[in-house]
Amino acid sequence: MLKSDLYNYLKEHYPKENESCEWKSFHNLKNAFSSWEGQDIISYVSAISNMNGGHLVIGIADQTHEINGIENFHNYTEESTPLLLTKKCVNLSSEGLKVESITTSDTNQTVWIIHIPRHTARKPVYSHDKPWQRIGDSLVLMTKEREQAILSEQIHENEDWSGKVIENASLDDLDTVAIEFAKEKFIQKYPNLHSEFSKWNTKTFLNKAKITINDKITTSAILLLGKPESEHFLQPAVAKISWILKDEKNNEKDYEHFSCPFLTFVESIFSKIRNLHYRYIKDGTLFPEETDQYEPYVIREALNNCIAHQDYIQAGKINVVEKEDGHLIFSNTGFFLPGSIEKVIKQDAPQEKYRNPFLVQAMVNLNMIDTIGSGIKRMFNFQKEKFFPLPDYDLSDNKVKVTITGKILDFQYARVLAQHPNLTLDEIILLDKVQKKISLSKDQARYLIGKQLIEGRRPNYFISAKVAQSTGQKAAYTRYKAFDQKYYQDIIIEAIKQHGSVTRKDINNLLTDKLSDSLNAKQKKIKVNNILSDMRKNSIIKNTGTDRSPKWILSN
Repeated sequence: MLKSDLYNYLKEHYPKENESCEWKSFHNLKNAFSSWEGQDIISYVSAISNMNGGHLVIGIADQTHEINGIENFHNYTEESTPLLLTKKCVNLSSEGLKVESITTSDTNQTVWIIHIPRHTARKPVYSHDKPWQRIGDSLVLMTKEREQAILSEQIHENEDWSGKVIENASLDDLDTVAIEFAKEKFIQKYPNLHSEFSKWNTKTFLNKAKITINDKITTSAILLLGKPESEHFLQPAVAKISWILKDEKNNEKDYEHFSCPFLTFVESIFSKIRNLHYRYIKDGTLFPEETDQYEPYVIREALNNCIAHQDYIQAGKINVVEKEDGHLIFSNTGFFLPGSIEKVIKQDAPQEKYRNPFLVQAMVNLNMIDTIGSGIKRMFNFQKEKFFPLPDYDLSDNKVKVTITGKILDFQYARVLAQHPNLTLDEIILLDKVQKKISLSKDQARYLIGKQLIEGRRPNYFISAKVAQSTGQKAAYTRYKAFDQKYYQDIIIEAIKQHGSVTRKDINNLLTDKLSDSLNAKQKKIKVNNILSDMRKNSIIKNTGTDRSPKWILSN
C-alpha cells in the first residue's frame, strides 16, 4: 500500500477522534506502551474499552493525519502485543483484541491499528490500577457516574430479567381484579382495537398486551398483576413499594408497604398522598389564588418510572416518602441509564436502551407510561407552570431519587417565571439552581449574566437588578448588592466619634448584617479586613491596640 493510499484509508475508516477512536504518533513503543499514566497506550486501551470499544491508531499525527510511522518497536510485535495488553489492563477481554499492522510500500513506514473490544458487563478495565474513560476526544479518570453505569449493566447483553418466563407459575397466580383493571387500561390506550378486543379471552389479552409470552407467566406479569402471595416467584428479586409519611422534623408518622400487583397498588399509593391545596400570597395578578400541591400526572409519572426502571436484581425496594413540609421523594435502585437529566430534557426522545424492556413495553400497553421520551420534561413543565421549584434528581449511590416540591421556595424566583413567560426551559433550569444555591459552571453563569438574569460573584449568584426591578424586588436586590466602600467607612467613623474607639468585634457587629447577602461568612470577614486596611492606609484610622486585639481610633 502506498503512503497516499494508507492516508486515504485512515481518513475513510478513522476520520475523527472521539470516544471510540484515538490517533497517536508514538514513534518509540518502548516508552509509549506503559510508561506515562493517563498518556500511554495501556491508558488509551482502558479508556476506549470502558466506553463501547474502538480503535487506537499509532504512527500518525493526531491532528493532521500525517503518517509518521513507528520507528522503534522494542520487543513488541503484532502477535505478542494483545497478550501483553491483557496483562497490563485488568479485565480487558482478549476476544476481538488484535493489532493490525500496515506498512507503506514506498516509504516503508508502519502504522498500527489496535482494535479494542468493549469492556465485559459490570467489569471496568483498569490500567495503572485505575479505570479510564473517554469524554469526547479527551482521556480522563473514570467518573463515578460512568463506573456506576458499567457496574449496573446486564451480565449478558440480551438478558432481560423482566421478560423471564416463570415455568412453575400459572394464570391462577395472577389477581383477577388486577387483570380486569389491566383490560380497562389497555383499551384506554388502544380504543381502535375495541371490536377485536371483545373477542379475546384472558390468555389472548395477556399475550397481546405483551405481559405473558405464549401463555407463559413472566416476571413482569407477577410484578404488575400477581397476587401478593405470588411474590415468591421473583426471588431473590424484591417486589416492594413503601409509602412513608414524615413530619417537618423528619419523624415517621405513618407507613404502609405494598407488594404485587403493582398495577392496582399504584392507585392505592396515589390515594395515600395528601394532595393539599396550596394558597399563593396575593401579589397583584401574578399568581392564581390556589392550586394542588402536586400535579396528579407528576405523582404517577414519578412512581411509574420507579417501577419501570428499578434494578430488581439488586433486591432493593421502591420508596415513596411524603413529608409534611411540602416534599415528595421517590427513589429506586439502579443507575440512571441516560446518564443525566439534562440529556433527557434536551434529547426529548425515547431512550435508546432500557433496563427492563419487556416490563416497559407492558407498562406502555397498560397506559402507565409512554416511550416518546416526554414524561420527565412534562414533569418539569407542570412544576414551572405552578411557579414551583423544578424536580430535583439525585443520581448518586447507584440510585435514582427525585424530589418534588409542592410549594414556592423563593418568591423572587417565582416572580421571575411569572413576569418572563418566554424563558426557555434550559434557562429556568439554571435559575432553579440559583434559587436552590446549587453551583453553576462558569459557562452557565456567564450565560445567565449575559442575559442579565443574575449578578454576583461565584459561587454566590442572585437575581439581577434588571429582573429585580421588573418584579418589585428592589429591596431584596439591595440586600445582595449591598453598598459602596464609603458607606461602610462612614459607619465606622461615626461609631468611633461616639465611643472614642472600637474593637474588631464592635466593627463586625456594625457591618456584618449590612454586607451583601451574596457573601458567605469567610468572604464577609475578608471584606471587613479590606475596609479597615484601606482606612488605615489612607490615615483615616489607626490601631492603638495589638495585632491580635486591635483598638481603632481616628487618626485626626
